[in-house]
Amino acid sequence: MDVTKNIEDYLKAIFYIINESKNGKAGTNQLADYLNLSPASVSSMLRKLKEKKLVTYEKYGKLELTQNGHEIAVQLVRKHRLWETFLCEQLNFSWDEVHEVAHQLEHIQSSKLIIELDKFLGHPKFDPHGDVIPDEKGNFKFRSKITLSELKKGDLCRLISVKDSSAVFLKYVTQIGLALSSEIEIKELREFDNSMLISFNEKTENISNKFAENIYIEKV
Repeated sequence: MDVTKNIEDYLKAIFYIINESKNGKAGTNQLADYLNLSPASVSSMLRKLKEKKLVTYEKYGKLELTQNGHEIAVQLVRKHRLWETFLCEQLNFSWDEVHEVAHQLEHIQSSKLIIELDKFLGHPKFDPHGDVIPDEKGNFKFRSKITLSELKKGDLCRLISVKDSSAVFLKYVTQIGLALSSEIEIKELREFDNSMLISFNEKTENISNKFAENIYIEKV
């Protein structure tokens, strides 16, 4: 089957939407927003993906990956996260610099290259953003994740990954001094705008609700 880079991008986007949504569902409008494309363009591509038996969907209905579509998407996620890990660990890229480069590298069609890359890196379980890296057979288990915005005053937690992996957001996380495994305490919640005062690494910081919604944590 001829699977183009564009098709791969669609399959990976659907995979992310399904697995990041609380109800495990994806729709045409969600996909259009995720890819920053018009609903009409997305609907046209979805018809092609359906013809190739990579997705199942009905107009205005639930959008799902077929087994074949799912397998392609998982391997793309695996390659992307391995490349991000390589760029951070071996080439001194920061976590806010790796996404775009890894996006280019994930489309390389060489299974041997990825097997050797995984071996070279020591079979890492998580990428620089704290996300799970699927194994060679595509097996993975999502971490049970809640966002910082779901906590209450006095709660203690640890940063385990981020929802927003854009360079702008990651730079901001770094600028205020947070990183993976940072321990955070909720010092104050503000009812007016759901903003927070948090403490970590012996400092305090005011953060917006939007920021808190993009930080995944585990309670400690």
